Amino acid sequence: MAEKIVVTGYGIISSLGIGVDKTKEALLKEERFIGKVLHLQTEHTDIPCGEVKESDDELRRHLGINSDYIVTRTPLLAMTALKEALQTSGITDSTNTAFINGTTVGGMEKSELYYNEFFNGKHTEYITAHDCGAGTEQVGQLFGHFSFMTTISTACSSAANSIILGADLIKAGKVDAAIVGGTESLSKFHLNGFNSLMILEHEACRPFDKNNQGLNLGEGAAFLVIEKESNAKKRGAHILCELAGYANTCDAFHQTATSAESTGAYLAMSKALQNAGLKTSDIDYINAHGTGTEDNDIHESIALKKVFGENIPPFSSTKSYTGHTTSAAGAVESVISIIALLNNFMPANIGFSEPIDATGLKPITHTTKKQLNTIMTNSFGFGGNDSSCIFSKYQVS
Repeated sequence: MAEKIVVTGYGIISSLGIGVDKTKEALLKEERFIGKVLHLQTEHTDIPCGEVKESDDELRRHLGINSDYIVTRTPLLAMTALKEALQTSGITDSTNTAFINGTTVGGMEKSELYYNEFFNGKHTEYITAHDCGAGTEQVGQLFGHFSFMTTISTACSSAANSIILGADLIKAGKVDAAIVGGTESLSKFHLNGFNSLMILEHEACRPFDKNNQGLNLGEGAAFLVIEKESNAKKRGAHILCELAGYANTCDAFHQTATSAESTGAYLAMSKALQNAGLKTSDIDYINAHGTGTEDNDIHESIALKKVFGENIPPFSSTKSYTGHTTSAAGAVESVISIIALLNNFMPANIGFSEPIDATGLKPITHTTKKQLNTIMTNSFGFGGNDSSCIFSKYQVS
């Protein structure tokens, strides 16, 4: 039997606040902080977002980083979440450890701000901070000398795919542990791009609701420390839960739309269950991708019906709390799922009132206490790049 992969650390930052405790508190109180942007310099101030309330300077102070150190907002968010993940895991030796970061924006929010000035030789220090890999290297160098380090950019499934790659590396014996997750800051390119697709809600989003008008963008970061069970036991780590299964698929149907048959989402969930050796009845709760767009919510609902039949587990989208953190979403929602798993509650799908006619599915509308043993979380990206991860309560081998 293959050795278990366990989670020994987690960290998160989103519009709900910095850290696991703040996130848990907001979820239990059904609080969300989606509103007018404060830090992103945009003319679209009428579009609500789930923006992290701390400024770059406040994040620097939290991390103890000097003001003259060149770093953009995306890696600052990552550093904040990673700091907590490492502290909770107690891991201190990065030897034979991978660092895998899922992101797409990179340093774009600074390069778009200073773009015209680049031609006049001003703020050129941000040119080299633009690409995603540069941010990953900054984060990695701050916390250790990892034996393997890379960046994954597959849109909204990036962070989930980071978790999957880390687990595969551990299973293949390439590393003993991996720090996996993702980070994303808001940017004008980001906001304008989704706005041009006409899928942004001008009020708080309502995933899976008949009258949904689109998504709210968000920003944030989250990371997990995963390792083989024997490695965790050897160093006396506190094991939070098990990464029981996962899968990534790609139906390549369309650049942004989902296939009518919901093939990618169906296969991601089905293959994750197969990878975990679980039955559909073993899943106690699903943290759905649930963006609030008509295309996603209908087709994810179709996929849920194809996988689970008439016995769909309770499900909800926590993007109604944080907004859609895009490339970071898979990690943000994995941490939220683990918080729910460890504390035996299912977060509410805030804003829902009427089911979609095509499927009639109703998510959880109020935070509900329930004994949870196994949770699935979905992250579906552009191009049909879809991923599902399954987390279970840890049972000593």
